[in-house]
Amino acid sequence: MLENKKDLRIIFMGTPDISADIFAALLQDGYNIISAYTQPDKKVGRKQVVQKSPVKMLAEKNNIPVYDPHKLNETAIKQLCEQKPELIILIAYGKILPPAVLDAPRFGAVNIHPSLLPKFRGPSPIQNVLLNGEKITGTTIMLMDANMDTGAILKQVEVVVTATEKYIELEKKLTRLSIQTLLDTLPKWLAGEIVPQKQDDTSATYCKMIKKEDGQISWNDSAQTIYNKYRAFSTWPGIFTIWNNKRLKLNNIKITATNITSHQNGEVFEIDNMIYVQTNYGMIELLEVQLEGKPNTKIVDFLNGHRDLIGSILKN
Repeated sequence: MLENKKDLRIIFMGTPDISADIFAALLQDGYNIISAYTQPDKKVGRKQVVQKSPVKMLAEKNNIPVYDPHKLNETAIKQLCEQKPELIILIAYGKILPPAVLDAPRFGAVNIHPSLLPKFRGPSPIQNVLLNGEKITGTTIMLMDANMDTGAILKQVEVVVTATEKYIELEKKLTRLSIQTLLDTLPKWLAGEIVPQKQDDTSATYCKMIKKEDGQISWNDSAQTIYNKYRAFSTWPGIFTIWNNKRLKLNNIKITATNITSHQNGEVFEIDNMIYVQTNYGMIELLEVQLEGKPNTKIVDFLNGHRDLIGSILKN
């Protein structure tokens, strides 16, 4: 029987912008969110300003109780279960839910994962779709179990990844797709019209949390591999190389996927007023760079004060 979404007691769990966008869509569609769970406030930037998560800010704006426990310990679990949730909806919360939480709602815990599971289980599926040069990805609506991203699938929808699409563009596309898929799927799940489908664990691939140092590139890779890393990390942490013993961020680049020169890997050279770096196969054109401790600069302006970049060998 289809439950009245205005009466159904739902707990929402999530932390970043993509979570807040889906949270907002559920509220707009009339679902009854009784509380929200998110990661604790954190210090960001050089000034270490304390910042609330997007989910927390949205919950407070809508006068929805919000919880941000550091751990889902016995006290936090008791507090959650006392709310008597009938459904949990989660995306990018950042914590594994213990069995006591998963067992609390009668309709289970529904997770939105922005990849075509079982591919790219883990915390960075969108980045890894781009890192791997995937041409097709999608979103998965699934029931959570005790392991990470291994639960039975309720619905999957595919989407095309374009050759130049960067992280923020793909995230927005997948957010829109995830919202529509979730809103289409929830009524059918609540009405008992969906039979969950077990994942094929033998086809599973995994991804890890992205770290700042992951942005360092190797000029022994191909131009396509480097460009894919640029696409994946364009929002954070960015990509960088080492020049004159300092980090040089590559904030805007283009790719030439074929070899037309015979320079050393990592060598910077100029053709028709355009600046390139040789890779193992293909070339990367530099458009905007940022030397450690300095502002972002167009390559033409950077060369005005650093002409010695031409002919240098960038380090891996």
